[in-house]
Amino acid sequence: MLLIQASRDAILKPLTTVVGIVERRNTLPILANVLIRKQGNQVAFLANDLEVQITTQADFGVGDDVQSTTVAARKFLDILRALPDTGDVRLSLDDAKLSVQARRSRFALQTLSANDYPTVSQAEQWTASFSMPQKALKQLFNQVHFSMAQQDIRYYLNGLLMVLEPGQVRAVSTDGHRLAHSSIAVEGLEAQMDAIIPRKTVHEMQRLLADDESPVQIDLAAGQIRFRFDQIELVSKLVEGKFPDYKRVIPTGYTRHIQIPRDALQASLQRAAILTTDKLKGVRLQLGDNLLRISSSNAEQEEAREELEVDYAQEPLDVAFNVTYLLDVLANIKTEAVCWSVQPDVNASVLITVPDDDEFKYVVMPMRI
Repeated sequence: MLLIQASRDAILKPLTTVVGIVERRNTLPILANVLIRKQGNQVAFLANDLEVQITTQADFGVGDDVQSTTVAARKFLDILRALPDTGDVRLSLDDAKLSVQARRSRFALQTLSANDYPTVSQAEQWTASFSMPQKALKQLFNQVHFSMAQQDIRYYLNGLLMVLEPGQVRAVSTDGHRLAHSSIAVEGLEAQMDAIIPRKTVHEMQRLLADDESPVQIDLAAGQIRFRFDQIELVSKLVEGKFPDYKRVIPTGYTRHIQIPRDALQASLQRAAILTTDKLKGVRLQLGDNLLRISSSNAEQEEAREELEVDYAQEPLDVAFNVTYLLDVLANIKTEAVCWSVQPDVNASVLITVPDDDEFKYVVMPMRI
């Protein structure tokens, strides 16, 4: 029974959208599959890992009947990518096998029943709903995502805190050694609530959101968040737990500020990072005499030294940081210069901001080397 007939790229687009969350190893074998639902000419592709679910729609179904099945997601994707981009691809369902035909290429893939595929139950009532441009949400995530923890036993750090306030959305992330904060104005937002979005969901949204002004609808309920944009719907569980008080972490009252060209600082740190060790990614920063001196060394007694001219004629400061933490922020903000705010204390964190944006703040704790 013919389900779909369309060009290879037309089928690849919705499939690629959902396959990103499919894990290569699953406790439930069917979760390695993608669910295909056809209702007339409307076809839905759905993937789910029990935490995040992505659905997208297309209109290349054949016939008026209703059909559904599941097939191995990665295998199906690899086959479509390998097919020649000429003529239509035909997908047929016969005897529990999905047939893929394109010119002289034919594949028969094993399927599992769509009735056995688990789907996420969505909230019956959403506590908060608002919309904002996709470009704005993507930029907000891009400015803070790199500070999320990875597999931390403090599970609430393995995600991004979204704070809804009247007229504003904040995003905060921290792994305990650094913290990134940003916010953006949102018209019509009246709700006030917090939600910790899982790391995987944040990365999927960064991949899927477009760099344009088209809207993304965001709905929040207890334990769940939903994003709807274009032909895509992403539903995710939220991380339970109490996020740290980020306001206490962000330094105030710093009196020493220097502006540094972002590209020059990034290049110097990248060169100094070459001679750091995998376990100890520390670089030493010395401020004084209108110079920023960057140095690193390793167990083989190799050394790297860099100098940048800066406007700093105050008391010298000698402090060390994890170079990866510094490079992460420089790779994710696209300004010509960054502002460093410091204190004459080797134990004080550095506050990194950008000109003309009072809401972006990045705090990095020093380290001992």
